[in-house]
Amino acid sequence: MGLSEDIKQKTFKNEFNKVIVNIIFTNNWIHEKQLGIFKPYGLTEPQYNVLRILRGQYPNPSTINLIIDRMLDRMSNASRIVDKLEQKGLVQRSQCRNDRRAVDVTISEKGLKLLEELDVKMTTWESQIQGINEEDAVKINELLDKFRSSKPTA
Repeated sequence: MGLSEDIKQKTFKNEFNKVIVNIIFTNNWIHEKQLGIFKPYGLTEPQYNVLRILRGQYPNPSTINLIIDRMLDRMSNASRIVDKLEQKGLVQRSQCRNDRRAVDVTISEKGLKLLEELDVKMTTWESQIQGINEEDAVKINELLDKFRSSKPTA
């Protein structure tokens, strides 16, 4: 099915408008699929993103500012997300040795194990995406990077 059939809209202002609508629609589709994977674990997408950032830094700690800089959704409240992950035992906080005003955040063993389990589920889901091959994925990534690098005139 194409975008027009999915949202029951036959015409668009132009192809650029259709691209924007298609990206928004696809983002929501991905969000819905990932929600189905994370929900049984009591996780949200931003929490999953923070866990992945912390695993990438592991065993080194991360600051909240580092987490914010690397988050996919920069509008998320990283401090609150870390609070929730700490309550679940998935991360640990400690006072930063170099800056007493800062807090170091490290993923816990429980968090690492959870990500291992989710890696399997995410890999399975990603492998089920039909219609594109690796060459197409490279091209889509290049086009999306190019799209975001454009400078709006308004």
